[in-house]
Amino acid sequence: MPAPNLNDALQGPRLKAFLFDLDGVLTPTVDLHKEAWRLLFEDEFAKHGVAPYEGEADYVAHVDGKPRFDGVRDMLAARGITLPEGEPTDPPTADTVMGLGNRKNEMFERALAEQGIAAYPGSLALLDALRGTHFEAAVVSSSRNAVPVLEVARIRDRFDVIVDGVVAAAEGLPGKPAPDTYRAAAARLGLEPSECVVVEDALSGVQAGRAGDFGLVIGVDRGAGGDELIAAGADVVVDDLSELVPATEGAA
Repeated sequence: MPAPNLNDALQGPRLKAFLFDLDGVLTPTVDLHKEAWRLLFEDEFAKHGVAPYEGEADYVAHVDGKPRFDGVRDMLAARGITLPEGEPTDPPTADTVMGLGNRKNEMFERALAEQGIAAYPGSLALLDALRGTHFEAAVVSSSRNAVPVLEVARIRDRFDVIVDGVVAAAEGLPGKPAPDTYRAAAARLGLEPSECVVVEDALSGVQAGRAGDFGLVIGVDRGAGGDELIAAGADVVVDDLSELVPATEGAA
């Protein structure tokens, strides 16, 4: 669903930075996350005797793009399950919201160590095209694993700023769909939200970009659906970031 003025918007002087989500935008770590969430909730829902986890539908509606503990809390609430909140230091065996979140993270970290990760080729092509242009680049991720993922994917050096789950927790920033983490990244770059492009694959992330009055919100359809991303607030939807490469080449 390309916008007629996408090329002009990207090449004009008003926009000065790309703020990228990580999982599902730069790297296919979303698949590792989805599998960890599936294993967690299939087990938990079976214990409580509620409707089984519905895979993609539940992931998109209740988990995608949110901070980990928010995802646990919202998914449990969708099945009418209430657990003690717990503490961030709860062990993965604890039957608390934060214990479950840490259990999911343990499974994700194990999969990342075993399988590794590489950037999407199209995303890498866009990052390559941005070199030598006036655009700065930041990562804005709900994940507390953003830096390790970027390092495993060998693209950590591409970003001037990283605002992830660790930063959000330390600074008390609410997670997506609130725009605060994206606004924090813009501020760290010395820019206004109107000067930044938000690039997101999650409905909650697109909503954050729209709520923050950013200059352009690009949705990447990795399964959420183009119409759904537009309805959430995306100005334009692409299937892969390689579609943006011609628009950025030669920008000054």
